[in-house]
Amino acid sequence: MNDSIPPEGPIENAATTPAVFIRRRRLTALSIGSLLVALLVVMALFAPWLSPFDPNAQQIAQRLLPPSATHWLGTDGFGRDLLSRVIYGARPTLILVSLILVLTVPAGLLVGISAGYLGGWTERVLMRLTDIVLSLPSLVIALALVAVMGPGLMNGALALALTSWPPFARQSRAETLALRRSDYLAAARMQGIGGLRLMFGHILPLCLPSAVVRAALSLGGIILSAAGLGFLGMGVQPPTAEWGSMVAEGSKVIFDQWWVAAAPGGAILLASLAFNLLGDGLRDRMDPRNANR
Repeated sequence: MNDSIPPEGPIENAATTPAVFIRRRRLTALSIGSLLVALLVVMALFAPWLSPFDPNAQQIAQRLLPPSATHWLGTDGFGRDLLSRVIYGARPTLILVSLILVLTVPAGLLVGISAGYLGGWTERVLMRLTDIVLSLPSLVIALALVAVMGPGLMNGALALALTSWPPFARQSRAETLALRRSDYLAAARMQGIGGLRLMFGHILPLCLPSAVVRAALSLGGIILSAAGLGFLGMGVQPPTAEWGSMVAEGSKVIFDQWWVAAAPGGAILLASLAFNLLGDGLRDRMDPRNANR
């Protein structure tokens, strides 16, 4: 008679234990950042349906009200609902960030890949220009350009873009130098591929993942720079809701009515944190050294 009696009930697989399941389903920087960015985009797209009040409607009788059941984040100095203005403030911020990325990423990749592939005097000229722009204080130069061109969303995006492309250029140049003598490009040359087709058909796709990661990591700083322009009155002009200008308005009464500056300041913090988490997650996902994490 066999004494080894199998246990009653199904045998629990080690791969389905709660600890392993939780470990596999754990929250990562990429998932948290993606969720926050998605919420930010949804808030901007559906602002008219999510806002409880008109963001520009002034009610002087209700000015500087503290957070309550009616006004969740309180009201500002003109009696406008802060929650509605914070929701609408996501729109110019995302538009500004999108415009800056559209301008900086292609320009940086073009300069970096051209310098790394062509070499010689072309590389020296392009890299010295990159070093000059990189040595300039970006926010100060952006303020000077906006002061010359005039305040506004497009001018602010152009001013910030002119000082944000050098990091992309330096990174893409370094990657192009590493790829220039690789077997992959040597095989492409043997097939008669060269010039612009080799640069943008074979080198560019290999430089794009790192450029995407750097773009996501730089978005937090871009949001802070855009808020700085709005704080100084050089960005989106009133009465349009913009987080930086809202913080500037709240700074006048910050010791007595702290919520006026805290509401847009918290929105800036969460937006910057969201893009930083997204960038960290993308870096971990696209870096082959982190493949087993």
